[in-house]
Amino acid sequence: MPTYLSTHLQRRSALPLEDALSEGRYRTAERVLAEKTPDQVIEEVKSAGLRGRGGAWFPAGTKWSFMPKELKGPSYLVVNADEGEPGTFKDRQIMEKDPHLLLEGILISAYAVRAETTFVYIRGEYLDSYRAMVRALEEARARGLFGRNVFGTGRNIDVVVHRGAGAYICGEETALLNSLEGRRGEPRPKPPFPASHGAFGRPTTVNNVETIANVPVILEKGTAWYRTMGTTQAPGNVLFGVSGPVNRPGLYELPVGTTAREILEKHAGGMKDNRKLKAFIPGGASTGFLPASMLDVPMDPESLKAKGTMMGTGGLIAIPEGVSIVEAARVFSRFFRHETCGQCSPCREGSAWSDRIIGNFTRGQGRRSDLKVLQDIADGSVRKTICVFPEAYAGPMLSAIKHFRAEFEALAKE
Repeated sequence: MPTYLSTHLQRRSALPLEDALSEGRYRTAERVLAEKTPDQVIEEVKSAGLRGRGGAWFPAGTKWSFMPKELKGPSYLVVNADEGEPGTFKDRQIMEKDPHLLLEGILISAYAVRAETTFVYIRGEYLDSYRAMVRALEEARARGLFGRNVFGTGRNIDVVVHRGAGAYICGEETALLNSLEGRRGEPRPKPPFPASHGAFGRPTTVNNVETIANVPVILEKGTAWYRTMGTTQAPGNVLFGVSGPVNRPGLYELPVGTTAREILEKHAGGMKDNRKLKAFIPGGASTGFLPASMLDVPMDPESLKAKGTMMGTGGLIAIPEGVSIVEAARVFSRFFRHETCGQCSPCREGSAWSDRIIGNFTRGQGRRSDLKVLQDIADGSVRKTICVFPEAYAGPMLSAIKHFRAEFEALAKE
């Protein structure tokens, strides 16, 4: 099975520029900028079927094509390295161990969307990631790989590495843009969309780290090679982060569509101390709980959607027998209650009330009728606010009730 994202992720420190150059890094970017037009790059990424790895799985090439072709003034590429989804730790590994893979992807992607400046917005707590990216960028600039007249092509492409302040909501692209501009980190109404009015009011494309890291490989090896991995609708590999009481927790690069069972049992070594799996979270906290009986589900966007959940960020969390799903849901409800930006009342009040109600169950004060109230709260919030945050807090709450309702009823006081 070919791998291309995890080659250097076992390193203790970042791959130095000289070693990266000896492996051919930046060679593809130099060729692309010299031989292809921006539109040709976009078409190649479209043909490869690359989909965003940040959670929404929107086709990257299609997103790039929304950028205006004729520009008067600056446009921007923004790399979302906020990575605040609980259970997710893939982007930080790319930045800390193989930053020049990301930087080469930025060169090609910025060229394709006609951006001279790229902002890498890094989660505030990711200090090691920030330092690794700053060092790698300094190395690359010293060799003339960023700045003015890149590769002698007349193109100006540079990068600004920016630290956020540690807010989950800034993983949402327009909240990220507000934060980048020094504003309160809260989502913007859409339309207008970032492709026309993004950072500083200019056309902007936002993609996450893993998405951009796929780009040099597609342009180097071609779309036919890329499509030999993954599924027809979601080609390529993905970095699955496995956590929980398994024998080998960690990061695994596998084709999209690999089953959750293979990831947990073969690659992560199964449950620690021969504990039995009770449930798992497929793609980060917001994707909710699935029972162990669904372990054979292929980990791809379409298969997981059919199961009533999402692919998310690929952060797979194993939950063993003996753990209360009600208590686990309360952990997440507290998190989402704290992280709502408070801009929309259905989300602000809904996340607070759902946390309060689930908290009542953990104290033996819940009522069976409260389960209907939780459903009503979700119905009153999901797709009725300025962003998809309500879907995030509703995911673990509703899936817990759907698949583990008996645990709530056992704690009900009547």
